Amino acid sequence: MASISKNFMLSDLVSTDKIDQLPSHYIRPLSQRPNLKDVSHDSIPLIDLHDLYTPNRSHVVQQIGKACSDYGFFQVKNHGVPESTIANMMNIAREFFKLPEEERLKTYSDDPTKTTRSGTSFNTRTDKVANWRDFLRIHCYPLQDYIHEWPTNPASFRDHVAEYCRSARWLALRLIEAISESLGLDGDYISRQLGKHAQHMAFNYYPPCPQPDLTYGLPGHKDLSLITILLQDEVPGLQVLRNGNWVAVDPVPNTFIVNIGDQMQVLSNDKYKSVLHRAVVNFEKERLSIPTFYCPSPEAVIGPASELVSDDEPAVYRKFTYREYYEKFWSIELANEDCLDTFRDSSST
Repeated sequence: MASISKNFMLSDLVSTDKIDQLPSHYIRPLSQRPNLKDVSHDSIPLIDLHDLYTPNRSHVVQQIGKACSDYGFFQVKNHGVPESTIANMMNIAREFFKLPEEERLKTYSDDPTKTTRSGTSFNTRTDKVANWRDFLRIHCYPLQDYIHEWPTNPASFRDHVAEYCRSARWLALRLIEAISESLGLDGDYISRQLGKHAQHMAFNYYPPCPQPDLTYGLPGHKDLSLITILLQDEVPGLQVLRNGNWVAVDPVPNTFIVNIGDQMQVLSNDKYKSVLHRAVVNFEKERLSIPTFYCPSPEAVIGPASELVSDDEPAVYRKFTYREYYEKFWSIELANEDCLDTFRDSSST
């Protein structure tokens, strides 16, 4: 996608040129546009985690299992992450994207193997049409392996982001345990399949867009993670595909959105599905979202849980290392290929 300058972020294009029309390399073909008028405003399950460690645990686990099975997405409240930690995280993200371009470009890379990198669109090496998005991606577990790579401007970036990363990991582990139980597995089964564990995070910035009906912040895609925990501001933008229709997931204060990723679909042997979702953009308002991707470590071997495989329900996927999956994911075009298809067990098809 040579039309995108490697050292010119979208947010700077918007702020310097005051554009009133979408540049041509952001315009989707007619058949690929969002069709915003056809989007419904349904809801996804909202689960109260207050009772997760009380005698009512089984009820909460059941709710989580049903949400994973029926939707692939759910929201959680009473999640235990302090409001101050969340507020600091959102504030530091806003500060980062308001920094001068030369400061944000200190971490610029189009190499998806870089563990700390800022950029624009999704993957400029494979995107055929640009996405209305700037981002910062960081790896954050084990924290001590990566924190030295993170930006030092804003000055409190490392402190606030590290605090949030610890809280997000704590929440992820609680949810993974409950999801494991909901599948009829031991609570620690899924965690034990993740090797040394890994955690990545993205800061997504979607500037106001002059023609939001012609482009995406991110087109329809699935997450390569085990689970994703999304923190977002008050501006709507997330949409989920349900029963063939796009559903807008409007923000609810003091909640996180959780979705099943590809690795969970494999481990559950298709009992829980990774679901297509997308980010649309807004004419008047900028939007911030911060997904945490909880993942296996690169050397971990992922495959369907043996307890979920039988003669009647054979393994849908072959075994693979997460490194193999990660490399394949970043080599394909986000909107047009399903990475999971590459890893299906040929004997079951």
